[in-house]
Amino acid sequence: MELNLNGKAAIVTGGSVGIGKAVAKELALEGVDVAICARREDLLTQAANDLASETGRKIIPIVTDTTSQASVASMVERAAGELGGIDILVNNAATPGGLVLGPLAESAEEDLLADINTKVVGYFRCAKAAAPLMQERGWGRIINIGGLSARSAGAISGLRNAGLVHFTKTLSGQLGPDGVTVNLVHPGSTRTERTTDEDVERASRATATRRMVDASEIGYVVAFLASDKATAITGEVIAAGGGVGVAVYQ
Repeated sequence: MELNLNGKAAIVTGGSVGIGKAVAKELALEGVDVAICARREDLLTQAANDLASETGRKIIPIVTDTTSQASVASMVERAAGELGGIDILVNNAATPGGLVLGPLAESAEEDLLADINTKVVGYFRCAKAAAPLMQERGWGRIINIGGLSARSAGAISGLRNAGLVHFTKTLSGQLGPDGVTVNLVHPGSTRTERTTDEDVERASRATATRRMVDASEIGYVVAFLASDKATAITGEVIAAGGGVGVAVYQ
């Protein structure tokens, strides 16, 4: 399927490793020039070099702290200047799994606030800075990366992913009239460069497909949502966890 993404410009936050790097690669393979953002300059620079070599596209590394409005504003301004605008924003910067994983008695308020500041308010900051550039063009895509902990009780940090559902739907209504779609992808356990054989075995037992989803497969979903082929989809949540769980959503 031709996605018609050649020549588009994207920002991928949390783009130095894992799902973010895989998403940036798939977009670049479809002809998109990408600004990847993260806090660690060494990992970011290496990822940019790897992606540029593998895809032949322009990959710009921009050190960014999404908990800082000033840092986000500077990043978007630079990305737009070097790429000639912004068509696609993939919000992905977050601590995998979250910081508050234990029982209430052992959970710290500052950790929960940090989770929300990065993954919910951080996504808000990036969308607020990038959306006007898309609205001016009358076309744009915002894809938020959440997590399937939004659909199951257990870890308190899962509430940040549940919050992204509301955020995504609300933005889709506000930006839709200007040609901008907003969607949310919920990965489950996903194979990345940091995944162990034990992780793969455990995750494979829990999925309907009896295999662990690879980060590249999250990239395929994001690339489709970023394309003209997905214009009819906005304000939606797409689970990409290999069929993990037994709950029914209507």
